[in-house]
Amino acid sequence: MSSAPPNDLPPAPTAAPVAAPVGAPAAGLAPAAPAPSRAGAVTLLLGAVAAAALVSSGMLWQKLSAIQEQLARQSADSGAQAIEARTMARQAEELVRETAARLSVAEARVSEVALQRSQLEELMQSLSRSRDENLVVDIESAIRLAQQQAQLTGSLEPLVAALKSANQRIERAAQPRLAPVQRAIGRDLDRLTRATVTDTSGLLGRLDDLVRQVDELPVLNAVAQAASTKRLSTSQAAPGSPPAPTEGLAWWQAALQRSWEVVRDEARSLVRVSRIDQPEAILLAPEQTFFLRENLKLKLLNARLGVLARQFESARADLGAATAALNKYFDPASRRTQIAASTLQTAQASLKAAEQPRLDETLSALATAAAGR
Repeated sequence: MSSAPPNDLPPAPTAAPVAAPVGAPAAGLAPAAPAPSRAGAVTLLLGAVAAAALVSSGMLWQKLSAIQEQLARQSADSGAQAIEARTMARQAEELVRETAARLSVAEARVSEVALQRSQLEELMQSLSRSRDENLVVDIESAIRLAQQQAQLTGSLEPLVAALKSANQRIERAAQPRLAPVQRAIGRDLDRLTRATVTDTSGLLGRLDDLVRQVDELPVLNAVAQAASTKRLSTSQAAPGSPPAPTEGLAWWQAALQRSWEVVRDEARSLVRVSRIDQPEAILLAPEQTFFLRENLKLKLLNARLGVLARQFESARADLGAATAALNKYFDPASRRTQIAASTLQTAQASLKAAEQPRLDETLSALATAAAGR
């Protein structure tokens, strides 16, 4: 906006002073010369102010126009940037969504690959097991099997044999990392050799012999054999015995002497004097002897079952009852009764309720070797 040109107004003409005539009166004259000069000055001042206002208004208008144009440009730029930002945000959101989907697929594949890798490692480890690991596994299986056999049979022989075999196999392998296992096996072998347990097989054999001998044991109230019968059986059993004193006599004299001896022995057997400590044993009826023997057999069989079931207290009680019945109802002077009594005492002495030694040290050493530590 251009400023208006200043008003070039010509100065107002000033009247020349008129000289008053001498001696004329001055009261009728008015001084009008200063009024036109004051009005022109005011006009000039107003014109200058108006010109300055016009100039400042034009400048302000130009500045406002420039500010408006700048604001319009900035608003247009801001709108374009906002549109571009929204577009980029939408693209970024789509990219994030796509990336998340790809990431989930990748994680699923990675987990699947990790699982397959672990399975392959386990398979390779099982396939590539070394000879020492196979040896350790075989030794542990053999020892556990020997423990089961020892528990079933009640003997330490399966454990001792398994430990000796394991020691020999480790010596042949000659592996330094199996040295702790060999030392543990040696300590367990020493402990097994010092341990004492019940010989179950031998004890069962003794009890079976006793059961078979019960029918041949003489009871206390049985009538003794005649002396002649004993003599005849003795002469038949020992054909090489020295000749009888009747061999030098005639046949009729020898027959008479033998008849006399038979009569004498029969007469002596009519009356027999003996000490009876158990009166009820003598009063036992002959038909009850069968039940007595069967009862003794049942006690022995119960003791056998107790030994098999590892119930040593019950077996010991049954053997004690069998010993009491043997001493009470059977002839203690008989050789068979004495042998049966000694067998019962031996069986009672061999009954030991000692627990079988455990091989925890060897099994722990084998587990440590199998773990590779």
